[in-house]
Amino acid sequence: MRILLTNDDGIRAPGLAVLEKIAAQFSDDVWVCAPSEEQSGAGHSLTLNHPVRLQKFGERRFAVTGTPTDSVTMGLRQVLDSPPDLILSGVNRGANLGDDVTYSGTASAAMEGALAGIRAIALSQVISPETRGTDHEFAQALEWAPKVIEPLIDAPFGNRTFLNVNFPPKGAQGIRVTRQGFHDYSRGSVVEGTDPRGLRYFWFGLHPIEHTLDHGTDLEAIDDRYVTVTPLQLDLTHYPTIDTLAGRFAG
Repeated sequence: MRILLTNDDGIRAPGLAVLEKIAAQFSDDVWVCAPSEEQSGAGHSLTLNHPVRLQKFGERRFAVTGTPTDSVTMGLRQVLDSPPDLILSGVNRGANLGDDVTYSGTASAAMEGALAGIRAIALSQVISPETRGTDHEFAQALEWAPKVIEPLIDAPFGNRTFLNVNFPPKGAQGIRVTRQGFHDYSRGSVVEGTDPRGLRYFWFGLHPIEHTLDHGTDLEAIDDRYVTVTPLQLDLTHYPTIDTLAGRFAG
């Protein structure tokens, strides 16, 4: 089995090293094509206004001066001579739960794999104050990712779908298949400051964002200390609204 690895935290990220250890348990044909620098929050963006460069970091390890989407594109079209059987994105240092997936470069890399018709899984490690900066930051991902991936290798994936996986910070109780939760982003913050030249700047705050732990969601399951597996689709159409809107324009 050929596996392509990528992320949004960059080629030097510790989570990518963790992902390489995980992938090695399933194959010795593992390739890496990741951003050369951190691209957190890049979403599903594509570099169009300047050249993208490909750098070789070692045997089967490459970096791209662009986004996670660029990295998957370059991996499929320039690095590999044949499509991989599986794309793994991560392991992200931090959660990608609920609406976070719309901003997430980690999830978007898996999304790009799904667009190419390749089985793809995004993996993210929730970080708590107790595990932050310690040797145990990615302990749950190391322990549980193989248990998540193995049953999925030959499982049927829906057309243009991918899986979003999150690991709790510690003491996982098991694995739950969940639906996507909802954050209240209206409670986010913008922090204002002044630089050394006296000019104003703004920094998007990473303060806790309120969310509702609806039953069956990834947010609830993580709060209960479960590994979450959430199937996501690229079709964003809200089908119940189609007939309503069609009626507005009928005639």
